[in-house]
Amino acid sequence: MSSNYRNFRNSVPWLIILLEAAFIILFYVSGLGSDVSESIISYPAFQDVNHMMIFGFGFFLTFLKRYRFSSTGFNLLIVVLGVQCSVLIEVVLAFFLQSRIEDGLKRITEAVVSMTAVVISTGAVLGKTNPVQLILMTVVEVLVFRLSRWINTIFLQVPDNIGMMHVHLFGAYFGLAVSSRFSEPSPKSEKNASTPKSDLLSMLGTLFLWVFWPSFNSVLAVDSKSKAIYNTYFALAVSAVTAFVLSVLTTKDGKFRMSHIHSAVLAGGVAVGYAAHSIEYPWIAMILGLLASVITILGSYCLQRCFNATLKIHDSSGVHFAFGLPAVLGAVAQVILFVIKNWTNLTSLGFFAMIHIGTFCFTISVALVTGFITGLILNLKLFKTTPVSKYFEDQIYWE
Repeated sequence: MSSNYRNFRNSVPWLIILLEAAFIILFYVSGLGSDVSESIISYPAFQDVNHMMIFGFGFFLTFLKRYRFSSTGFNLLIVVLGVQCSVLIEVVLAFFLQSRIEDGLKRITEAVVSMTAVVISTGAVLGKTNPVQLILMTVVEVLVFRLSRWINTIFLQVPDNIGMMHVHLFGAYFGLAVSSRFSEPSPKSEKNASTPKSDLLSMLGTLFLWVFWPSFNSVLAVDSKSKAIYNTYFALAVSAVTAFVLSVLTTKDGKFRMSHIHSAVLAGGVAVGYAAHSIEYPWIAMILGLLASVITILGSYCLQRCFNATLKIHDSSGVHFAFGLPAVLGAVAQVILFVIKNWTNLTSLGFFAMIHIGTFCFTISVALVTGFITGLILNLKLFKTTPVSKYFEDQIYWE
């Protein structure tokens, strides 16, 4: 234990100091902060999104009984480092492309929203990575996601607020690709389990995310913010109700299962994110919420064996079912709603529909390829891969 601790002490602090020194120098050189202007985003809206990242996802990932310090602590670490990195990437791209730099509050809000992808990916490898690997994964994923979003916005002409909603899609499949390069834990491992106390803490994170999700879907919308909030709330409400119903129907003893409620109640918010600002009637959002919850719970039953046994991918937090599949549903639903809304304009309808389909296919492809490469890099001996016997264990990192 002592030798592992010395290795940890000799790598993590210096990596963090090096990164932070680079960030400070780059912030100084770029002159960030000199542009004091009114923002189209209010501070309360930014605060809601920030609460989601720190409190919501921090507690959301605490379901493992021996990995609760790491879940909340490392989540804070990668969020604050990732936000700084994301802001700098935005400024560098704006400099080379000679484009307008967003106002300060919008810039940091976009950076915090972008961190959703990283936090979701972290859930797929939860308990199997050390802090060095998490920090490196954060930097790589923030960079790749920002480049992917830039390509979608510039070349495919996808609205920026819709392009940002690909965070769920990108984060889930990037995390699954990274997880495929890590050894699968023993099915009988007693550490890969939860307790009533850890489930309660995790449910607290779910409640934080549920309450603030309407702000998440509306914070970057230029128009129809109220409509986005309205539709998101009803989609979340129906997905929560459906989660309780399906939980009772799918358990042998007819009791509610916390793991179902933990993930499925958020599925509606993920699915409706793409079209929340353009849906005209709340019943459409409600149907999306219902379908998303059904996909989350039934998908975990149908696909769990395929991922664990056939593809050898262990998804620690079930991010594929909680975020990946609902995001795919939302992307498909956006295309269908777009076709229905513009069916009279047949000349350009097919072209725009293919653009939207190509956008989320491109996002998934980039996430899978870069995630797989990142997983290979993180497994190099240089980064001191955590042995399988030490998976899901706080003890090697925390006093």
